[in-house]
Amino acid sequence: MKKMLAVLATVAGLALGAGLAQAEEVKVGFSPEAYPPFYSQDASGNWGGWEVEIINAICDAEKLTCTLTPIPWDGLIPALTSKKIDAIMNSMTITNERKKTIDFSDKYYNTPTAVIGSKGQKFDASPEGLKGKIIGVQVSTVHAAYAKKHFTEAAEIKEYQTQDEANQDLAAGRIDATQADSIALDAFLKSDGGKACCDLKGYVAPDDEVLGPGVGAGLRKDDAALKDKINAGIKAIRDNGKYDEITKKYFDFDVYGAAAQSN
Repeated sequence: MKKMLAVLATVAGLALGAGLAQAEEVKVGFSPEAYPPFYSQDASGNWGGWEVEIINAICDAEKLTCTLTPIPWDGLIPALTSKKIDAIMNSMTITNERKKTIDFSDKYYNTPTAVIGSKGQKFDASPEGLKGKIIGVQVSTVHAAYAKKHFTEAAEIKEYQTQDEANQDLAAGRIDATQADSIALDAFLKSDGGKACCDLKGYVAPDDEVLGPGVGAGLRKDDAALKDKINAGIKAIRDNGKYDEITKKYFDFDVYGAAAQSN
């Protein structure tokens, strides 16, 4: 009897261990589009970039087995709430509107919002400057929300499924400007196409209600355990220098505490 109990205890322990291991697996949702330097894909189809490295570092710090899971941008929150994924880490800004549906971790970066446009036109990133212009934004982002709130009376707002589509239409002269995260737009301006067509017009005026306090991991409201782990991972890599080590490979300035945000 004692041997049987011991065997049963061992089996139960193995099952519990397997269950705990399985619980540590985290599907991290992201939109499978180029968004350098945060996300980029190599010739073999592997994803890399600053945000990918930060995700890996956070997961390593908390011993989470994280798997990047591609989901179209406007399907990320539905995929999270329906449990197809466990977290969103895709430059998603923490906003009160999104917090009605999902929860967020602490921020892991925070950068300003910019407007770029054709070199042949002189204007700034204000309603007056954009009067009569066509401005492109990515659908379901804080940039779309901001443009609709502040620029609709002055400019025509055109929405795109991806930021890359907006950039290409700007380069082709089909729109006059686009608004997005300043770092992502800077990467476009440094590309051959961006250098030829466009320049920085300025940074938008602050709006904390729309633009939020920074970028965090999107999480289900009832997943406090994973939120605690992600927050602990963010703190760990900030404290042990890993965050700065990764960041210095991509940027020569602070991306953690800058003014506005991203998507």
